[in-house]
Amino acid sequence: MAVRGKFTVIERARFHWSPKTERVVLQPEYDSSVPEDQRYFDATPHGRIEMQINNPAALEQFTLGRKFYVDFNPVE
Repeated sequence: MAVRGKFTVIERARFHWSPKTERVVLQPEYDSSVPEDQRYFDATPHGRIEMQINNPAALEQFTLGRKFYVDFNPVE
């Protein structure tokens, strides 16, 4: 069974040891005026995804405040 979450980029930070590497942090999205967000919040009210990315093209996608659907599919 796949599970979907809705997350927002809340933080980006560079590492002093690598100018092209950044930490990207996402948290579950919640806007009380958006019915979809209310449904996601009921299932995942709290959490955090933290990634270290050193691909410049990938980093361009993770702008602060941008929202993402995140799908979790089991590996068989």
